[in-house]
Amino acid sequence: MKAFILAAGRGERMRPLTDHTPKPLLQAGGKPLIVWHLERLAAAGFREIVINHAHLGEQIEAALGDGSVWGLSIRYSPEPPGALETAGGIANALPLLGDAPFLVVNGDIYCDWDFTRSSQLIDRPAHLVMVANPAHHSGGDFALDGERVVFAQGEQTLTYAGIAVFSPAFFADVPRGTVMKLRPLLDAAIAAGTLSGERHAGRWVDVGTPQRLAELDKELRNA
Repeated sequence: MKAFILAAGRGERMRPLTDHTPKPLLQAGGKPLIVWHLERLAAAGFREIVINHAHLGEQIEAALGDGSVWGLSIRYSPEPPGALETAGGIANALPLLGDAPFLVVNGDIYCDWDFTRSSQLIDRPAHLVMVANPAHHSGGDFALDGERVVFAQGEQTLTYAGIAVFSPAFFADVPRGTVMKLRPLLDAAIAAGTLSGERHAGRWVDVGTPQRLAELDKELRNA
């Protein structure tokens, strides 16, 4: 099973840190955010990784190389300036991801979800990992009815964690090179009753601001 790490974002909320460093290479606990993912993916048995990039993408390729340091094989999916958004980026990388379901992970999160679970979810068109709403996103994104993801309702909402397993067919109607967010595809799957999900109760951080990066750095260094 392959994993796709989303690393093409500009990181506007992280400026000025991201003016000269792509967000996935910002460090927490003594190593770049994306390296935490690579180490955990390798430990979970993944071997083939695809990473998209746009803003300062050459730095990502220079820092990570072919992935052999972690026992991985990394291939890159470059995108034009401004990037293609999540669905567009995944659709653009499908030739590298192949015909089997794959794991998608946002490059700017820290999470201890068990990546080995991915192999148990390959029979789903799309499966989202969700978490309790953080203070900066108190309204949440969706809700769960058992394992079925439904539209947000009442107080029982959850936040999409930036971790999912997708079938390539989920992006079949997105032309390569198209700029497209993920949410319209998720909304269509919810309406069709085909989007599944689960709640992760462990550690998760959306490292979206310099303050949250500093807090995570302190936590990991003191662990």
